[in-house]
Amino acid sequence: MNAVWEKFTLYSLPLQEYLSGSYLHRYLVGVLASWRQTSIFMQWGDAIAVVLLSLIYGLSPFVSTTLVGLLLIACTAFWILLTLSDETKAINKFAVTPIHLLVLLYWAVAVIATALSPVKKAAFTDLKTFTLYLVLFALCARVLKSVKIRSWLITLYLHISLIVSVYGLRQWFFGAKALATWVDPESPLSKTTRVYSYLGNPNLLAGYLLPAVVLSLVAIFAWQSWIKKGLALTMFVVNAACLILTFSRGGWIGLLLSVFAVLVLLVYWWGVQMPTFWRVWSLPILLGGVVAILVLAVLFIEPVQVRVVSIFADRQDSSNNFRRNVWDAVFEMIRDRPIIGIGPGHNTFNKVYPLYQHPRFTALSAYSVFLEVIVEMGFVGFLCFLWLIIVTVNTGLMEIRPLRESRNAEGFWLIGAIAAIIGMLGHGMVDTVWYRPEVNTVWWLLVALVASYWQPLRKEQITS
Repeated sequence: MNAVWEKFTLYSLPLQEYLSGSYLHRYLVGVLASWRQTSIFMQWGDAIAVVLLSLIYGLSPFVSTTLVGLLLIACTAFWILLTLSDETKAINKFAVTPIHLLVLLYWAVAVIATALSPVKKAAFTDLKTFTLYLVLFALCARVLKSVKIRSWLITLYLHISLIVSVYGLRQWFFGAKALATWVDPESPLSKTTRVYSYLGNPNLLAGYLLPAVVLSLVAIFAWQSWIKKGLALTMFVVNAACLILTFSRGGWIGLLLSVFAVLVLLVYWWGVQMPTFWRVWSLPILLGGVVAILVLAVLFIEPVQVRVVSIFADRQDSSNNFRRNVWDAVFEMIRDRPIIGIGPGHNTFNKVYPLYQHPRFTALSAYSVFLEVIVEMGFVGFLCFLWLIIVTVNTGLMEIRPLRESRNAEGFWLIGAIAAIIGMLGHGMVDTVWYRPEVNTVWWLLVALVASYWQPLRKEQITS
């Protein structure tokens, strides 16, 4: 590995040496350790954490954001209690990863953006919500190191997504009332049902199901028995069909990117065992087949054709025109506060955006995750966000190698996490459903899933 790249991605960073010399770590972690030794309640610490996380991922598509927020607060309080009462000597020495450091840096930038925000009260309120999601990541990364817990949480999410998808397919077959104007009224698709299941919005449903499609795809290979493989195949077909029937163009973009990433990583996984011909031509054949299916769908399935063509219709499509007008206003916001932004969160955006909005184009967000990050935390926060993504994906890619060499099926979940992250970012280019609790909680689950695989380099690996 190139030494510069290792340093940039923090992969060779000697974290344990830094932590052992950190006064903050030394005097906070384990301060309640003696109490934990005598507490019956805390003997079940990780199990209680799993219950809290299970409630979040089991209930989020069906309950109000208020209840999800309360569960996030409970997770935050319990994570603090676990951290303060940890046995320092018994702590998993790999508990802190390069991804944790970038998440901490990202939070620090958000704090600075809040302090310098023109609407500090709204920004502080949103900072608290932002912090809850980051602590959710920390709690997930902690418990997902257990293979059993990892399997449980992934399986739970996949079963819940299957329920959501089945209800979405029911809406397709029996019809569903549109709860908002999601399609241009002059479009041939104006009467077409766009499924939204329990989430109330087809774009939000697509964002929620995208990781489920990818994880159910890799579950076909990760799960060992044929019954489980059949269940995984069923989940993949149902989730993918429901996502497609949302007619979310951003969701389709994310789906294509994630499927492409899965194919590339699966070819890498099996590449060593393949004959020379398949090692060279398997990926082109697979990708060619996917492209052929897409072309045929565009040519012969009118709803797909209309939605794909509308992507390139610029302002002639009402949805495109709306986003373009919002983005014009967002660019003006970025121009006025390019370095550190206006402060994090939905409330902050709603306070500032009306000062820039074009008449008749009210918006609740920037309709692009990347633009939203720049608006909220400036280019400083955006560069930190990109660094976090790069470190996360690089960590995942580096940890796939030893799993592949040992033929450990746990590597398939890592492949799924990386591909799902790429797909969600693709969707996020043109939408901000990423910020909704149903999607944001899954995003941090995926990042934590990658972090849970991290292993520090040995000294001889660093010096070589």
